[in-house]
Amino acid sequence: MEKSRAKKQFSIGEFYNRFGIFLIFLLMFIIFSVWNRTFLSGMNVRNILRQIVVITIMACGEQMMIISGMIDLSASRVLACAGTLAAYVVLVTGNLFLAIFVGVLVGLLFGAFNGFVITIFDIPPFIATLASMMVAEGAIMAFTGGQNYSNLGAAFQFIGQGYVGPIPFPVFIMVFILVVTYYILSWTPIGRAMYAVGGNTAAARASGINVRFTKFFAAAYAGIMSAIAGIVLMSRMNSGQPAAAGSYEMDAITAVIIGGTSMSGGTGTVINTIIGSLIIGVIKNFMNLQNIDASYQKIVLGLLVMLAVIIDIQVRKSRSRG
Repeated sequence: MEKSRAKKQFSIGEFYNRFGIFLIFLLMFIIFSVWNRTFLSGMNVRNILRQIVVITIMACGEQMMIISGMIDLSASRVLACAGTLAAYVVLVTGNLFLAIFVGVLVGLLFGAFNGFVITIFDIPPFIATLASMMVAEGAIMAFTGGQNYSNLGAAFQFIGQGYVGPIPFPVFIMVFILVVTYYILSWTPIGRAMYAVGGNTAAARASGINVRFTKFFAAAYAGIMSAIAGIVLMSRMNSGQPAAAGSYEMDAITAVIIGGTSMSGGTGTVINTIIGSLIIGVIKNFMNLQNIDASYQKIVLGLLVMLAVIIDIQVRKSRSRG
């Protein structure tokens, strides 16, 4: 009797883990479409897609960190630092490719710094990336004096505002990043190593996996993702804004958690993460259409994170009992 109950709990947990997030998104989409007729308009759907680009790109980096048993709290400040520097370079030189290179390089350096500190000195990722967050924020404020850089040119502006047919150009960037992240996690040795390290670091080390390099790679990749997201964001605003960090890393982490990636590491898929991003984008968009105050939006997203973590814990408990 006890065994059959455990099997039932296990099957329910597995069902939610595989299909729950898709059913939740579908149900929300249907309810919001019926509730507000503007929700399904072509313009609004494009707005949703454009709005989730930044957090989805950042979520790809956060997912690698979380799967590997880490977390990155510096992402938003790295986004602001790399994006603003890219805007500065394109404003001064007019060279779009140099601006993108500088922005991505800044993100890589911050990510590599995080990875180095975490792996060489065994500093908890929470502390290491918190320190990097303050460094990135202080560095870009010192460099710019808090000044914004505007009118960045049509070529730079196209990255965040352009269209290819009816589809916003940044959506293509997002899809490309998702494909690359999916390939790394699903088809490469370093991707498999991340799951092993996040699942059981001691066992991964005993099996010959280079734990330090694996964590370093995940942190460096997260830094690059923050930089790309920053370039897209500054392009969308047509302005390099050092104070534009906001709480994008919280939205990205929320998307990863809602998508079913376990905070304890070792599990998670890119497909579920994009659904998590869509859920956040759809909820925010619907609440904006309903003129719901931003403060209440944060309450809703906070409760969603809490619910996702509770479900994750219950699913893992049901697996262990099974």
